[in-house]
Amino acid sequence: MADAAEDFSALPLPDRFSHKNWKVRKEGYEDAKQQFEKTPDESDPVFAPFIQDPGLWKGAVADSNVAAQQEGLGSYCAFLKFGGVKACTRTRATTVYPIVEKGLPQTRPAAKQNAIEALLLCVELDKADPVIEEILPGLSHKTPKVIAATLAGLRTIYHNFGCKIVDPKPVLKALPKVFGHADKNVRAEAQNLTVELYRWLKEAIKPLFWGELKPVQQGDLEKLFEGVKQEPQPKQERLTRAQQDAMAAASAAPAAGDGEEEAEEYLEEEDAAEVDAFDLAEPVNVISKIPQDLLDQLASSKWKDRKDALDALYSALNVPRIKDGPFDDYVRALAKCMKDANVAVVTVAANCIDLLAKGLRNAFFKHRATVMSPIMERLKEKKQSVSEALGQALDSVFISTSLSDCLEETLEFLKHKNPQVKQETLKFLIRCLRTTRDVPAKAEVKSIADAATKLLTESTEVNRAGGAEILGTLMKIMGERAMNPYLDGLDDIRKTKIKEFFETAEVKAKDRPKPVVAPKAAPAGRKPIGGAKKPALGMKKPAPSVAPPAEEPVAAPSPPKPRSIPSKLAGPRAGGLPTPGAGLKLQKKLGGPGGLASPQRRVVSPPSEDQPPAPAGPKFGLGRGLAGRPIAKPATTSEPAPAPAAPQMSGMSAAERAELEELRLGKERFTRTVEDLKSERTKLNSQVTELQNQNAQLIEDHTRDVLSIKAKETQLVRARSDAESAEQTVQKQQREIERLKRELARALRASAMSPPNTMSDNFNMPLPETSVYQDPSNSGGLPRAGLHMGPRFESGRPRSYASASPSEEKENNGGMESPGIGSRDGSFGRRKFSPSYGAGYSGLGSPTRSSVLGSGSASGEDQPARGGEGAENWKRAAEVTSQLKARIEQMKARQGLSRQPAQR
Repeated sequence: MADAAEDFSALPLPDRFSHKNWKVRKEGYEDAKQQFEKTPDESDPVFAPFIQDPGLWKGAVADSNVAAQQEGLGSYCAFLKFGGVKACTRTRATTVYPIVEKGLPQTRPAAKQNAIEALLLCVELDKADPVIEEILPGLSHKTPKVIAATLAGLRTIYHNFGCKIVDPKPVLKALPKVFGHADKNVRAEAQNLTVELYRWLKEAIKPLFWGELKPVQQGDLEKLFEGVKQEPQPKQERLTRAQQDAMAAASAAPAAGDGEEEAEEYLEEEDAAEVDAFDLAEPVNVISKIPQDLLDQLASSKWKDRKDALDALYSALNVPRIKDGPFDDYVRALAKCMKDANVAVVTVAANCIDLLAKGLRNAFFKHRATVMSPIMERLKEKKQSVSEALGQALDSVFISTSLSDCLEETLEFLKHKNPQVKQETLKFLIRCLRTTRDVPAKAEVKSIADAATKLLTESTEVNRAGGAEILGTLMKIMGERAMNPYLDGLDDIRKTKIKEFFETAEVKAKDRPKPVVAPKAAPAGRKPIGGAKKPALGMKKPAPSVAPPAEEPVAAPSPPKPRSIPSKLAGPRAGGLPTPGAGLKLQKKLGGPGGLASPQRRVVSPPSEDQPPAPAGPKFGLGRGLAGRPIAKPATTSEPAPAPAAPQMSGMSAAERAELEELRLGKERFTRTVEDLKSERTKLNSQVTELQNQNAQLIEDHTRDVLSIKAKETQLVRARSDAESAEQTVQKQQREIERLKRELARALRASAMSPPNTMSDNFNMPLPETSVYQDPSNSGGLPRAGLHMGPRFESGRPRSYASASPSEEKENNGGMESPGIGSRDGSFGRRKFSPSYGAGYSGLGSPTRSSVLGSGSASGEDQPARGGEGAENWKRAAEVTSQLKARIEQMKARQGLSRQPAQR
């Protein structure tokens, strides 16, 4: 048996993989796994037989023996892990379905784990689409256990890689079929997979399969979704090989920060790219669903017809993805609806634009110019529902285009005279900066920053806060360094506000070139401090460019000798050398800000180390340490005089350097003072601007108050005149009432004293006149002016008429009361009658009712009276009295009502 075992181990691995003995196969799987793990790279020859013959793995992952299959799956995992992309692409078409059919339903935990790991490695090494395509036939398997295991494997893949790496569309289309399976385990695993997809896609999964589920299943899924809605957006737990390479490149990049932060930002951006319904849905041709008479209905004069037409269009456009077509006429009609007087029509039209832009996405770009300006012009509407619909339409238009396309019109409407339009445009620009994935160009950044800076000086707090938020959001995108030039002129309060918005802003675009610049690569070659290229500038003055720095460090520790020092502004000295001050200035130019500014720095990095092969040149000092070393390049030397150089250099360094340092400090102080004055001036300018705005607001308020006071004074004057006219009317009515009262009292006295006229039996002639109104003061009870009945003869002609009132009677009689009876004889002969009939208010003034004894004849003789007319006249007088009383009461009531408003 030992010999047989040795013979089996000596067989090649492909032969052992296909051996009929399961133990030989198992040992072959184990040996292959060990050899794969020991390989140095993916090009090792041990992988070649298995790449050339992928069928070897088909038997290994689906081995009939459970123990051998477990080892075969483990060996295949090692093959994929160490064999690389080529090992995956050559074998996945042969191994994935056998793993799904035989490996995933395995009862052994180790075997099942190896099967899942093999599928995950296939997805990780290359693309997920071919793997999912090989897995999906497992959902149609006749064994429910295989279907449930396939669903569990898919859930694991989506859990590790997410829906951005693994396309969920094929799986979502297959879900309704498994939800209708008879096995409860299959339905349970289908629910788990759906919940996992909902974690990544949220509501975007519903348009593809939700309508094919039963209401009970929809209800159960909704309950499961409730527990997932509150969870944060999931992140990818396992990276593909491409992502790993990108992370490695980001970590190895010589950036200002460490590479781990760059890799984390890269992963965050990958996770932030969510999959929406547009990516999952199929394009729908909605042109056929739009009513044919839509444009005619939109031109109707009735708003109800226009709204109904837009509702029909909304129903047709309400799909996740729209197939591009001839929408030009409809878009122009929707843009025209933005000017409609009815807000309901405007709202539905904005919703239609929103759906059309979302459904077409990039294809809506050509319609942007048609609808954007009308929508922004209609932002003046203050109704909340209308402004929200318009804002949503603008957001969808922006998503279908880009920030650069929309920026010009947006900045133009930021200057709109309507404050409501300006505020809504401001909010739209902030939303654009938050959601854009494209970093704005420098020119666009400048235009945005300039517009936002102008908003900081607005009189309203909303606009000022909006301007600060724009600058803070833009700073989040571009970085603090890039925004410093736009914040220099602002005061500390506004800078603090902008900083707050910068810290809280959430953006999707970040300017990567700024941190990735290579500032650290340049310091590595920090050799040219006064060397290589810079000495070329000193060809005219070769020695001074390097000689003074070498002499200064030695002269500093030695005590200077008291001597007269020439001015630093003097010209070149003898021997062709410039003054020490000029050498220091040239040295400062060559060294730069961090080079040879201080003596200590010059000692640390002597230029002599940059030029070790230079030949020995003339020495400027003997026995002076470093001063005797050759410093300058000998190529341009021309034998300077060595004798006067040493004392000049040693005499200059102490005093002249002190003066230079003093001047440098003075210059720094002056520069700081200038900067402080500039900042103070900026603050004062901002305060002046704010005070001007406040002054303008106060002037406007004062003008409004003055106009209000004048309006109140005008109303008061009018009210006083109305009150005076009402008082006059009341006085007039009171006088009329008093007069009527007097007339009534006179009528009552007359009616109480005069008895009814009857015919006298002693006389054959009738009573010629009957008066209801009689004056008791008249002797003999004769009637006075009042109701006179009877004819009067003047100039042989009879005339009778009734006056309307006592006042008219006075006017007819020349202002005098009618005398009633002019003369009376004892035989009651002839009488002269008044030309008027009294009682104008009772109705007795009519000739038919007032002529009791009849009308006068042409000859002037009285007519004979009728027997019963006296009593009838008395009754009529009583009726007149009662009517007068009723009318007086009515007039009093009216006077009381009119007097109350006047008093009020």
